[in-house]
Amino acid sequence: MKGWKFNNSYIEVPKKMYARVEPTKVVAPAVVLFNEQLAAELGLVFEATDTECNEGVFSGNLIPEGAAPIAQAYAGHQFGHFNILGDGRAILLGEILTPNGNRVDVQLKGSGPTPYSRRGDGRATLRSMLREYLISEAMHGMGIASSRSLAVATTGEKVYREDIHDGAVLTRIASSHIRVGTFEYARNFLSVEELESFTNYTIRRHYPQLEGSADAALEMLRAVVIKQVALIVNWMRVGFIHGVMNTDNMSVAGETFDYGPCAFMNSYDVKTVFSSIDTNGRYAYGNQPQVALWNLSCLASALLPLIHLDEAIAIKKAEEVLNEFPAMYQQQYATMMANKIGFSVSNEEVVKLIKALLEWMQEQKADYTNTFLVIQWEGKLTQPIYAQEVFIDWLNKRKNLLAKNGITAEAATRMMQQQNPSYIPRNHLVEQALDAACFRNSYEYFNRLLKKIAQPYTVINEWNEFQQPPEGGDGYYATYCGT
Repeated sequence: MKGWKFNNSYIEVPKKMYARVEPTKVVAPAVVLFNEQLAAELGLVFEATDTECNEGVFSGNLIPEGAAPIAQAYAGHQFGHFNILGDGRAILLGEILTPNGNRVDVQLKGSGPTPYSRRGDGRATLRSMLREYLISEAMHGMGIASSRSLAVATTGEKVYREDIHDGAVLTRIASSHIRVGTFEYARNFLSVEELESFTNYTIRRHYPQLEGSADAALEMLRAVVIKQVALIVNWMRVGFIHGVMNTDNMSVAGETFDYGPCAFMNSYDVKTVFSSIDTNGRYAYGNQPQVALWNLSCLASALLPLIHLDEAIAIKKAEEVLNEFPAMYQQQYATMMANKIGFSVSNEEVVKLIKALLEWMQEQKADYTNTFLVIQWEGKLTQPIYAQEVFIDWLNKRKNLLAKNGITAEAATRMMQQQNPSYIPRNHLVEQALDAACFRNSYEYFNRLLKKIAQPYTVINEWNEFQQPPEGGDGYYATYCGT
């Protein structure tokens, strides 16, 4: 592997924010997945013949020149409860500069214990790492801000959870791993001067346009709010459920990351939950906007000493920024949903049309993704549920409203094609791909599915196996953290 251009800035932040640590070596590393397209974007040259080097780097057995491995400290509200955390099974090799000048983190996930492992083994299962690779690349294909997956390497060792699994290490790329929980840690365990230093570092890295601002901390809060609104609207657009929206899993850069018990919704239901640990539905599909705002309030609380010396004034200023979230979200969500049915803007009649559609989908347990494809193709793609008189009547109302707004069918279709994926990583297909890879060492189906979901806006003319929801629905399907 050539082209590493490490330029490690995080080691310059307050020392309490990380611990120096190296990955634990593994017995028999083997690279099973490698993202050539991403490697090219990063300016990395993969020499296929240099197996020993590649397996060494992607397993943690070999530290590339210029890397400065650390585990990051952070805290977080997990299901509403504050905890001291940190990278318990991930090690940041360092940061590299890409050919276009961007700075990104290179992190090994599943690379062994760290000072923050909290009695854990620091390892990851092959199944969970393959799952993150698949889902994160699908999100990237959908145009949603996300961490990326560069490689998965098996370790030749077993990982003990409820069952015995093959171990693996994922190489994850992100614009950074700075979380809301990172600021919560700084607020609770660092001095105000150190908190300010870390905030200035984050601004330089992610919001350089704010450098020198008299209200830099407040303006950073507003910038993160704006990023999170856009991100959550995109999650809702494609039916994505993060599953564990703790504050330590919210990136201040506005990227989706920490793909644990995440999943995509098949049958439309705002209460959909797949996470095995979310027993009360805190992070259900329909709750994600409110949770995002709650998490942002935790960020605001951490920044209060920097917003104003008088806490009462600081709280008032922070609340004013947070209060921008609901209206901003509602406006962007309404526009997004209008786009999904072919309207460029939302108005009262469009909102009424969307409301009627969602109510019908909820009642009939209609497939979220496929319903919009049927609308996109004006009913030419058929499945029995869409022959219902209520749905056909809705299609006619939509057609009349498009005409009333001067929107041609062709223009509506073009708009919808940019919003509605033809393919999502359907839960039963993901499990099928993981079963084949983990139990039979066959990646043929995994790669077929990956190819489809990495190009999700491919125009289709008829249904195929990658678009079919599971027979009988998802039932009691559950996803797990993989820790």
